[in-house]
Amino acid sequence: MSKAASDMPQSAETKIPAELPAPLTSTNTSPRFSANEVTVIFVLGGPGSGKGTQSAKLVKDYGFSHLSAGDLLRAEQDRKGSQYGDLIRNNIREGIIVPMEITVTLLSNAMAAILEKQKDDEKVQSTSRFLIDGFPRKMDQAVYFEETVCLSAATLFLSCPEDVMLNRLLKRGETSGRDDDNIESIKKRFRVFEETSMPVVNHYEKMGKVMSVSAVGTEAEVTARIQKEIESRGILPIKGN
Repeated sequence: MSKAASDMPQSAETKIPAELPAPLTSTNTSPRFSANEVTVIFVLGGPGSGKGTQSAKLVKDYGFSHLSAGDLLRAEQDRKGSQYGDLIRNNIREGIIVPMEITVTLLSNAMAAILEKQKDDEKVQSTSRFLIDGFPRKMDQAVYFEETVCLSAATLFLSCPEDVMLNRLLKRGETSGRDDDNIESIKKRFRVFEETSMPVVNHYEKMGKVMSVSAVGTEAEVTARIQKEIESRGILPIKGN
């Protein structure tokens, strides 16, 4: 993957394929899932802030289902027979954000599949808690998701200086095999995050829905800060309950 799918600027020429399945429309009278029954927490932070690492710990500690917008796009890009895999691949290569309708549809359908599996399989521990990391990257994505899928309960923002994130990503690039883990691509991703994603964080901050946590330090230190913040909000039960 040459660029991070959700980090790239939007092009006015981006077209949504006519055959794109569209269970989601902004004319829906209500979101697909009720916020009274489904808890959605967005996880945002610059590239290298530790979103994936900390999301995995929250899954273990609180029983979340973890969804990564980037992972879903990469999987769809590589899925045999995908009717918009080529579009995703081309947009990534050209540095264009994948149309939000595709990303949000993938997220919505993944949530529905998880809930359906839990309902049908008694051995699967039931949870209606979802962490969505790396999303929303732009305000229009946030608005579209909440209009068509579910209102978010909160946004976890991992605050981290660029020099720390840069060092983490360059180290990851030694073994990740990702084309975008190089200094030129990383710096572009930093600029895009600051320009397009920070307005999302600021929007939810004004609503009192942002849990801002310093992502500097060891994984355990950051995890402890997140646990303290998330439990103080009363969104989830205390760990172990």
